[in-house]
Amino acid sequence: MRRHLPTSPWLFAAPGLVITGVFILYPFVSTLVNAFTDRRTLIPGKFVGLANFRELLHDDMFWIGLRNSTLYVLGVVPALVLLPLLLALLVQKNIPGITFFRSAFYTPVVASIVVVGLIWVWLLDERGLVNSLLETIGVGRVGFLSDQWLLLLSAMAVTVWRGLGYYMIIYLAALANVPRELHEAAMVDGAGAVRRFFTVTVPAVRSTMVLVGALSSVSAFKVFSEVYLMAGPDGGPAGEDTTLVMLVQRTGTGLTGRVGYASAISVVVFVVTVVLMLLVLRADRKEEA
Repeated sequence: MRRHLPTSPWLFAAPGLVITGVFILYPFVSTLVNAFTDRRTLIPGKFVGLANFRELLHDDMFWIGLRNSTLYVLGVVPALVLLPLLLALLVQKNIPGITFFRSAFYTPVVASIVVVGLIWVWLLDERGLVNSLLETIGVGRVGFLSDQWLLLLSAMAVTVWRGLGYYMIIYLAALANVPRELHEAAMVDGAGAVRRFFTVTVPAVRSTMVLVGALSSVSAFKVFSEVYLMAGPDGGPAGEDTTLVMLVQRTGTGLTGRVGYASAISVVVFVVTVVLMLLVLRADRKEEA
C-alpha cells in the first residue's frame, strides 16, 4: 500500500481524465486532423493541405452561416448581459413568494430545448396562437417562421428567453456580495435607484458581466438547436437562416458526408469563439486600466 500510495490521486482522477480524453480531447484532435483531409463518412481520405479552407472562401453557404452566426451574437449577447441583471435585481429581495418567481424564471433553463422549440413553433406558426391574436386585433398574420429575418429574430428571442434564468442565478450570486453600505452611502448622498444602479451595482458586478458576456457570446455563435427547430434542417427559406454549426451538421453527416470539409468549418468556429473570448477579456482589462 505504501509503494502504491503516490499513484492513488491518479486513480481518483482517472474516471474524469478518461471521459475528458474520450469525449473532448480525442474529438478535438481528430477534428483538427480531418480539417486538412478530404475524408468522407465511409472513406478515410487523404491529406489535402489547405484545400478545404480555400474552398470555404468561395462557398456562399459558409458566408451566409458566418453572417447569421455573427448577427446572432450581436442580437443576443447585449440582451443576455443586461436583462438577467435587471431580473436579478427584481428577485433578489427576500419577500414572501419570491422563491416561486425565481423558480418560474429558471424553469426554461431546465426544460428540454426540443420541447421549448416545438412550443415556440406552435406559438409562431401561421395558424398559431400569436398570429390568431394578431388577426383578432386587426393586425393580420405575420410570417414569423417564413420570413428570413423574422425567423432569425424569433430564434434570438427564444435563446434570450431560455438564458434569462441561467444568467439571473449568476447575477444573484454576484449581487449577494455587494456591500449594503455602498447603497446606503449612495442613498445618503441623494442618489436615486437609477443612479445607484450605474454607480454602485454595475461597477460591483462588472466582472460578472464580463463572464456573462463571454459565455453568451460563445453560446450564441455556436447556436444550433433553436434555429434548427424553428427553421428546419434546410435553414429556412432558401437556407438563408443557416448558421455555421447547422452547416457543419448538414455537411458532415449522412453516408456521403464530407467530414473533412465539415471539420474545416468547425475549426473556423473554434477560432472565432476563442477570438470572441479574448476580445471580451481584453475589453475588461482595458476598462480596469
